[in-house]
Amino acid sequence: MNKPVYHNQKSSMVAFRADASLQIGSGHVMRCLTLAAALREQGAECHFLCREHPGHLIEMIEARGFTAHRLPMVHQDGVAVQESDVQSGHAHWLGASWQADAKACRSLLVHLAPDWLVVDHYALDAQWEAVVLPKPTRLMVIDDLADRPHRAALLLDQNLGRDIIDYADLVPVNCQVLAGPQFALLRPEFASLRDVSLARRRQHPQFRRLLISLGGVDKDNVTGQVLSALRDCELPPILNIEVVMGAIAPWLDDVKARAAELDCQVEVVVNVTDMAQRMANADLAIGAAGSTTWERCCLGLPTLMIVLAQNQWPIAQALAKTGGAICLGTPDRMDDLATKLTAMSSKDMLHTMSLAAETVTDGKGAKRLVKFIKENETGPL
Repeated sequence: MNKPVYHNQKSSMVAFRADASLQIGSGHVMRCLTLAAALREQGAECHFLCREHPGHLIEMIEARGFTAHRLPMVHQDGVAVQESDVQSGHAHWLGASWQADAKACRSLLVHLAPDWLVVDHYALDAQWEAVVLPKPTRLMVIDDLADRPHRAALLLDQNLGRDIIDYADLVPVNCQVLAGPQFALLRPEFASLRDVSLARRRQHPQFRRLLISLGGVDKDNVTGQVLSALRDCELPPILNIEVVMGAIAPWLDDVKARAAELDCQVEVVVNVTDMAQRMANADLAIGAAGSTTWERCCLGLPTLMIVLAQNQWPIAQALAKTGGAICLGTPDRMDDLATKLTAMSSKDMLHTMSLAAETVTDGKGAKRLVKFIKENETGPL
């Protein structure tokens, strides 16, 4: 039986504030689920506070055994709102005013009385945190942007090239900042498959399996654009292509139709539960420069990266500098795809990129983070 993390055999309570939607994507909720699972292994009870955006993942959260508290889509005046009704920028990701969100979350958090509140949301900052946090709950923030202040006791930015100094003027002096992909929140199966995946690439570099994964939502149908670009490429006859998407992806039928137009074998799969194994089996990936970047690096999977959002540029550029991936740029730069694929057919190129990618992260970030929280549970945090 697992022992709880906190002293006096008291089961700890951790609350998460994160959202998924057609606009936001699934990455924030997915990495919070990874952390929640690691905390649960140490005896913690985890709850999620999520707004019911179109494309939310609340049922997935509940299916994984966590309690989810639903926040309705409302304006401050109580009128229901859809994401398309609000202005651009990260504020629209909230589906409500920050004051209304804080009021709803505060009510839930006072009742739950969690030891920690983990916030992974670009639309929330110090003004929301000041209102919502009940004493003695401590705040952990997961961020990628370093563009707004926080009142956090602990902050995680798992991105390559990020430095603690980037948050110097954005968090309290005593805030512990963990920066870099050594803390990337990956599910344990990635670390488990790492040695096998790396050994295969060193011994048998080849280009027979191409994995295409551009997020669970892909609201702009970049996957479809990639498949159309591949149709005009001279692909090896032995190539097998696997396309991974989420069930909520709005362009799923279009992707299947475009996949059928290719001359090589193409399989479109939905809501897979063995993504680590599929990445380990692949020889090359075409993927977004988001949080799955660290999954690919852990397994040494060379990647042609596509930048789907402005905040992904630093990740893409930093990883390209290591040699572990090639950045294609934004989706309108698909003209380069054929040239890059031709280069990737070289075993030497695949081998060199794999060696560079594997140095980025070993996939044990969640364990490191939970260990850090445990060791500091009664400290200055």
